[in-house]
Amino acid sequence: MTERERPALLLIDIQKGFDDIEYWGGDRNNPEAEKRAGQLLLYWRENRLPVFHVKHCSTNPESRLAEGKIGNDFMDVVKPEAGEPVIRKNVNSAFIGTDLKQQLDALNVKTVVIAGLTTDHCVSTTTRMAGNFGYETYLVADACSTFDKVGVNGQKFSAQIIHDTALASLHNEFATVIQADELLKLIGDSKVSI
Repeated sequence: MTERERPALLLIDIQKGFDDIEYWGGDRNNPEAEKRAGQLLLYWRENRLPVFHVKHCSTNPESRLAEGKIGNDFMDVVKPEAGEPVIRKNVNSAFIGTDLKQQLDALNVKTVVIAGLTTDHCVSTTTRMAGNFGYETYLVADACSTFDKVGVNGQKFSAQIIHDTALASLHNEFATVIQADELLKLIGDSKVSI
């Protein structure tokens, strides 16, 4: 990051609907992900850096994330404050069908930091697009999480394996995968303007 960089924090789909672990396939990894995301959000607020809250608004009325359902609400640990933009989407990428890129560009943002749910779906898709759009992209591994998955032949893959392989696919291709503490040290060392 450059000395005067003002990185934007993109918090992806940290919504109450993801509390229903059975609905999403069973076990999940990284139970502290939302707490770490909340710590990042606090840092961004304290340093008056740009924050974008992304909310998945499923078009499936049965989804836990459908608008009008309690599951569509943000988790309390990352609840937006007045003036913080909320980006509503109904596909995997926060850039498709939204004005996120226009808002980032209007702020002259060159670097984005991504955290949220779930690692292999909306976090991954948004990270890939951010990298392809040319943003310097950081994905915070310990502020993301996912769920167990069943493969095409019925085999079960643990949430940790899904998480780790998703991160491996993104690292050094679309983003720099980093831990929260390491990221905050990097930002502090770069003398981010506030």
